[in-house]
Amino acid sequence: MSTLEESGLRGRIRETRPGRLAFPATERGRKRRRIALLAVPFFALATFGAFIPLVKMFRISVSEQFLYEVQGWTLEPYRQLFASIAAFVPVVGTDLSAAIAVGGEAVNPVYGRTIWNSLWFGAVTTVASVALGIAIAHGLEKYDLPRKDMLITLISFPISLPGIVAAFMMIVLFGQTGFLTNVFAVITGAEPVDIQLTGQPSGTTLAIVGLFFGYIYSMIPRATLLLRGTYAEVNTDAEEAARSLGATPLQTFRYVTLPQIRPGIVGALILTFRTALAIFGTVLVLKSLSVVTFRFDQLVGVGYELNIASALASVFFVFTVLFTFLGLRYTSAEVGR
Repeated sequence: MSTLEESGLRGRIRETRPGRLAFPATERGRKRRRIALLAVPFFALATFGAFIPLVKMFRISVSEQFLYEVQGWTLEPYRQLFASIAAFVPVVGTDLSAAIAVGGEAVNPVYGRTIWNSLWFGAVTTVASVALGIAIAHGLEKYDLPRKDMLITLISFPISLPGIVAAFMMIVLFGQTGFLTNVFAVITGAEPVDIQLTGQPSGTTLAIVGLFFGYIYSMIPRATLLLRGTYAEVNTDAEEAARSLGATPLQTFRYVTLPQIRPGIVGALILTFRTALAIFGTVLVLKSLSVVTFRFDQLVGVGYELNIASALASVFFVFTVLFTFLGLRYTSAEVGR
């Protein structure tokens, strides 16, 4: 190839979009090239850590054979999953489930109960954690508390703990030989075995209350840290103006502070709810309620039902991504007002 032909080929390559990115002629192009180079490690990590496993997971969820090699195609795991979930829908659940299951043989109440438990328990613990997080963040940001740095360290401490350790701490406090269990037993005269919050049969009220404390122990610090960042953006001049006009602290919070921190609250609800759905160690140790993460452990470790586990994980993934996307869109709209 002659030098003239090589020059023409190089020129045509530089006219393409990848060519303009690789051989920029302007400062803006060189800036894009630097950004692209900086993004390479992320995309490499995302490819092997997320994209490929997701594709493999989706493929297994619709496979007929998966033990030795992935073969065939079937939607039976999704039919079973959606029929079981539909059975828990009020009023129309029975008819809807029968229509999906085609005769009802595919319905397994375990999956519907697992999804339902995950949603209501995650929602309850999220609301409780964010409500307490608002109170804690408000106290930290609005009042000159003594030893504030130590308080922040103590509040943030559970974030550094694995869920299994947090669950063990709940057993130490609320198990049959737990410290608080025995304190309440001495005060009330009841037997420790009757008031312990961990070690009770799964699904009972006391067992769920124990799991509730384990969850919010891990989630309150996350909600608090998110909300503290929101409080840093609050217009304190507006709050002082409201107070000078005679508003009480509660009225100032309701009509001045709360509208300003509302996008932060929505963001905290989204991220905390995602955390509630994904907590694994705590629910695995306490075994108080069948939620999604606990069902994954059962399907993969005990039953080795990889296709239904993959289908459940796929539904869980799509739901979480859509929920996060819609929540962040709402938050962005609120901020942009």
